[in-house]
Amino acid sequence: MSNASILIVDDEQGIRSTIHDILTDEGYAVETAADAREARSHYSAGQPDLVLLDIWMPDTDGITLLKEWADSNVPLCPVIVMSGHGTVETAVEATRLGAVDYIEKPVSLEQLLATIEGALEQKNAPAATQVQRRRQASVEIPPGKSAVIRAVREQAQQIAAQTLPVLITGEPGSGRDLFGQYIHSLSDKADGPFVLVSGATMTDDNVVDQLLGGGPQNAAPGLLEQAAGGTLFVSELQGLGPRAQSLLLGIVEQGTYTLPGHSQPEPVKARIMASVQRTSGDGLRADLLAALGVLQLSVPALREYVEDIPELLRYYVHSVTSSEGLSFRRFSVASQNRLRNYPWPGNLRELKNLIRRLLLQSSAPEVSLKELEDSLLPAVGGPEPLVNHDILSLPMREAREQFERAYLTQQLALCGGKVGKLAERVGMERTHLYRKLRSLGVDFGQG
Repeated sequence: MSNASILIVDDEQGIRSTIHDILTDEGYAVETAADAREARSHYSAGQPDLVLLDIWMPDTDGITLLKEWADSNVPLCPVIVMSGHGTVETAVEATRLGAVDYIEKPVSLEQLLATIEGALEQKNAPAATQVQRRRQASVEIPPGKSAVIRAVREQAQQIAAQTLPVLITGEPGSGRDLFGQYIHSLSDKADGPFVLVSGATMTDDNVVDQLLGGGPQNAAPGLLEQAAGGTLFVSELQGLGPRAQSLLLGIVEQGTYTLPGHSQPEPVKARIMASVQRTSGDGLRADLLAALGVLQLSVPALREYVEDIPELLRYYVHSVTSSEGLSFRRFSVASQNRLRNYPWPGNLRELKNLIRRLLLQSSAPEVSLKELEDSLLPAVGGPEPLVNHDILSLPMREAREQFERAYLTQQLALCGGKVGKLAERVGMERTHLYRKLRSLGVDFGQG
């Protein structure tokens, strides 16, 4: 949008000048403000088309200023918030108050210009399109600041720019569907539908009706038609039977499908994505995996980025309290540390369920370590937690034995009771592992 007016609010003179020069070169009319007082003055003198708003400022922070504008009677123009010390909590709060996007410093020039252009396009789009885009903006962004999760987010952003099929791998509960929605929300099909179907529901008997819809006697649209202009996401691909796999393979390879009772093929107008736990076994056809896996994204297990646990706790506590009206509770430092040393067999799904359970069972302001341990026991399925809260009171030998017993019991559960897998997982020779399990009294059956 040429000649659009942009207000830059940032207390760092170097950043203001740099962004001012860049945007001026791009043809925008640019004003700058060093603090909230100057920002208010510019904003009231003539509302700009867009505001770039720094979060951390010496007098009044950006979130407070954004809330002030949101509470006023003047319609809020698009606001993009910027911060070099951002958290997911900050992004969520800014979005709740009306910000259209969030950029981390140091700001990428390419990202900045693309974000501004997108926000201005949204401002001038028809009302129906704005509603749809706000719906897409509400898609949950996979949180976390660790190198592991940031790398996956960046890969998902690169995949979103493509149009080819996508295969997302990872453990159950790790967030594969979430990343599918994230990719869709960033793609050129973001304004279209995101249709999610479980592979287990598409049997060999009903897959034609499910994917293609009925023939002339039954005009109900199939999933491919429902997803036209958007994305069709097949979750848990391993649930498909042989006939369903064959039909889906033909659709992906040919890019067309033929409705029952028709002779003319129809073009596939949806991007097809799928998720699977692993890319081998489970009775899946190798050619189907190859066709869907032109682009692949591997979602890590939560135990691979446990340093993000404190931030994830804040994010999901905020999410649950906002959506379900539950009392806010914070996790004590000891309980946070405990969760960073928990194996998370159920990944993000287990974390969210744990948070919901703890918020429901008490309105106390803090989740203590004792309360957390009591909530973890049923989920682990074992008689004792990994690190008992009174382990420091034990002699070293007893403490070590208690830790090893809990550690191997929980790892064995994650391996489905199979000692062979356990040996590989914990890096022990099987004979030595059998001896260790017996000495600790760990029941390993015939695994």
